Amino acid sequence: MKAMTIRRSVNIIALMALVLVLSACAMVRLGHEFDLQAFETRVQQGITTRAQVRDWLGNPKSTGISVDSIGHRFEKWTYFYGQGRLPGMKDASFKILEVKFDQEGLVRGYDYSAD
Repeated sequence: MKAMTIRRSVNIIALMALVLVLSACAMVRLGHEFDLQAFETRVQQGITTRAQVRDWLGNPKSTGISVDSIGHRFEKWTYFYGQGRLPGMKDASFKILEVKFDQEGLVRGYDYSAD
């Protein structure tokens, strides 16, 4: 009986070690992947609507307000996607798309950044 308990403990430790090793190589993904080129070919400033952007990209990960240098206010939708391998995430990549809408719900501009 004692040998079975020891064997079971060794098996649990081995399983935990295997999970730890595998998780050290795990790919981590944040947000939702999006295609900037497809977005750029579709979007038309002053014509494209919120509904169209939502159809193309899904719901934004966050929303907010942007104010330009002369005081115009825009609704801002943010989309992001990031990925990398644990541990350390040294090979991580990240991209952010922020779409600005006017009071009528039409696209007035967008910002994109990536690394």
